[in-house]
Amino acid sequence: MIVAAGLGSRLRPLTLLRPKPALPVRGLPLIAYTLALLRHAGVREVVINTHPLPHELEAAARAHCPDDLALRFSYESTLLDTGGGIRRVADFLRASDPCLIVGGDMLVDVDLGALLAEHRERGSAVTLLLREDPRAASFGSVGVDASGALRRIGKRLDLGGEVRAGLYTWVNVVSRRALDTLPEREVFSHFDGWLWPLVAAGARDVRGSFAPCRWEPVGTPAEYLAANLSPQRFAWLDAEARARARGVRFEDECVIGAGASLGAGASLLRVVVWDGEQVPPGLRVRDGVFAGGAFHTVS
Repeated sequence: MIVAAGLGSRLRPLTLLRPKPALPVRGLPLIAYTLALLRHAGVREVVINTHPLPHELEAAARAHCPDDLALRFSYESTLLDTGGGIRRVADFLRASDPCLIVGGDMLVDVDLGALLAEHRERGSAVTLLLREDPRAASFGSVGVDASGALRRIGKRLDLGGEVRAGLYTWVNVVSRRALDTLPEREVFSHFDGWLWPLVAAGARDVRGSFAPCRWEPVGTPAEYLAANLSPQRFAWLDAEARARARGVRFEDECVIGAGASLGAGASLLRVVVWDGEQVPPGLRVRDGVFAGGAFHTVS
């Protein structure tokens, strides 16, 4: 499952034009990277939950889905929060033991095969991919004990006994028996409403893994611009070649989307131009995004 139904409020007004997982990163929608990672790991079926601008997200996912990866969608007319979204598709997820549940709003590179093997070897109900990262101070961290069992979530939930902590990457391996413990309600957080009650009741098989990974958030305008201006290199996806084949141009510290045009005398520096946009003549801007017919500054 790719959890992709969030509002992306911090990225407005861009997310009023497209849902966050459909925003272009280096000329490809963000969700294209996640789909490629999952297919590389051997996944054959994926469900994506949607809420804002669902047709935009479905179109982006279908256009960039590997040929032999089957897609389905779970539209939420009312947001069900992370746990409620998982519960709605639990029957689909039970078909694979274990299954993968990943977030749709970041770039991540990890050996999912090795993570699955670790999960099985430890007999875990849930494995959360964690990363020791200085940005944990901004994003919050998850703490585990010497055996890897979950002991703390951020500053709000703490049972003590923590020996190691890491930033939560939104990559999860979930066994079928864990899905059977989902609460019988529609709207709830997967952490506070599902996993933490299990841990608080004594469960020792909700664990963290510090498997090597690369993780880049794309949740704020500054993060979005940084992701676009840095080449995204993965062993399992030649994103730049695929983008160039679509007509995307990389020039003068800018990303010019497929079919976009620059008017005479326009001067751009560190700017992302979305597909099909027409930059007006004489526009002189830097550090931002041209989308929806307007320039959006990133400070």
